[in-house]
Amino acid sequence: MDVNVQEMIFQFLGGLGLFLFAIKFMGDGLQKAAGDRLRDILDRFTTNPFMGVLVGMLVTVLIQSSSGTTVITVGLVSAGFMTLRQAIGVIMGANIGTTVTAFIIGIDVGEYAYPIMAVGAVLLFFFKKTSIQNIGQVIFGFAGLFIGLEMMSNGMKPLRDFQPFIDLTIQMSDLPILGVVVGTIFTLIVQSSSATVGILQGLYAENLIPLHGALPVLFGDNIGTTITAILAALGASVAARRAAATHVLFNLIGTVIFMILLTPFTMYVEWISGVLNLENKMQIAFAHGTFNILNTLIQLPFIGALAWIVTKLIPGEDTAIEHKPKYLDENLLTKSPAVALGQAKKEVLRMGEYSVQSLSEALNVLEDKNMKAIQNVEQLEMAINNLDRKTTAYLVQLSKQSLSGNDSDLQHNLFENIRDIERIGDHVENIVELLQFKDNNKIWLSDEAYEELVTMYKLTMQSVEKALQAVDTHDTELVQAVYADEERIDNMERTLRKRHIRRLNEGLCSPTAGIVFADIISNLERIGDHAKNLADTVATKQQLAQQPTNT
Repeated sequence: MDVNVQEMIFQFLGGLGLFLFAIKFMGDGLQKAAGDRLRDILDRFTTNPFMGVLVGMLVTVLIQSSSGTTVITVGLVSAGFMTLRQAIGVIMGANIGTTVTAFIIGIDVGEYAYPIMAVGAVLLFFFKKTSIQNIGQVIFGFAGLFIGLEMMSNGMKPLRDFQPFIDLTIQMSDLPILGVVVGTIFTLIVQSSSATVGILQGLYAENLIPLHGALPVLFGDNIGTTITAILAALGASVAARRAAATHVLFNLIGTVIFMILLTPFTMYVEWISGVLNLENKMQIAFAHGTFNILNTLIQLPFIGALAWIVTKLIPGEDTAIEHKPKYLDENLLTKSPAVALGQAKKEVLRMGEYSVQSLSEALNVLEDKNMKAIQNVEQLEMAINNLDRKTTAYLVQLSKQSLSGNDSDLQHNLFENIRDIERIGDHVENIVELLQFKDNNKIWLSDEAYEELVTMYKLTMQSVEKALQAVDTHDTELVQAVYADEERIDNMERTLRKRHIRRLNEGLCSPTAGIVFADIISNLERIGDHAKNLADTVATKQQLAQQPTNT
């Protein structure tokens, strides 16, 4: 290999590596400086498509990655925090937000990059306060971005005399679709449209590619960046796959529109660049921003149509678990506290349904080694935890209102119920982790041990179902049945431990398998205790109701 070519490639790759590191480092610093509340922002403020666009822009500016925003959005859709229509607005906003990086690159601060990096290093390494270190990280990454660009630019300069590259740029100018393909493939490889747009800005600044050849590459960059969302959606829910497909469709449609209008769009960019006296790098940034803003304005009214198209392209029932509360109404807190309390009880019972569903999915893991069931348990645990936080906060607000004696008792019981249901979810998660450990390490359970686990598991799950039904109906017979089940579960745990020790002594079971077995039945016994606690709140309420009142 020619030494100059080798040096060019090494310098370019080194600059690209530094650029990618710097932009991620800066984004991480911005995210931490923002208090790491991006999920909450996306969850709370995407009430309509327009708000979704604004939030998508904001979050992308904060983390400096449209792919990152889209991945978070796909995760929220998969988790049931966000609908497909909400997600489409966020994805559109993310595409606009990512243009900020191109504008930053367009600012000529390269000669000051090293002293700026020194300032960032001082803040990072000589201050212990986390907030100052976060700012230092942002400044350090900002400077590294320009140093990486400078390295790439120096590496690309020899391309002006490199015949294969000259031939490629001529072909891209004559055949714009080739530019789209090149931009798409390069961004697919690098997985950062910010990096590929930065490279394109460098090429255009060095007059290595004309504007009408650069713009199709720019459109292709936007298509290529969708690969990250696609990868994030693999194996996720149907709704998450649809959200990722929307990201692809949005950029494909935009590219088709602007490729049809390539000549007038090129003339517009040249005209506005002359009016505003824009330098070459800023011309590409302006074109990038214009493309994404106009693409969003064109497609925003058709969000419903986009959702319909991806639903047809990716058929199937959406199995995403709804994480948001369904029954909690803030208006009821002051207008009708008693009704608000009833709504809170419905939400607690919904939590309970999720815990039973989680138990059922974990049983599928035990019986069938169902990997999809493991994902469902994780989703259900997230839903239970979210409902725990939201319902507890709702009950705390409700405590500020005037409640009757009975309502006050019910409120206290609901607090207790929430805690027990949440703990049931935690124990189910523990059991699934133990089963995963068993399978990953090829630990074998004897048929006898397996049958014992399934028997105890089913008894425990039935006990939880009876306890929740008792909470709902205040049926004292169900309460007594839960007490009887809890005693059976305790006795079963003691008996199974003794049998397990016998199997160990007889060499029918390995010590590692024995640990897994013992830990699972221990978790089941604790779930039985929490089922009894749920029943206790019903028994206590009945006892209070039977007590004579003083007159």
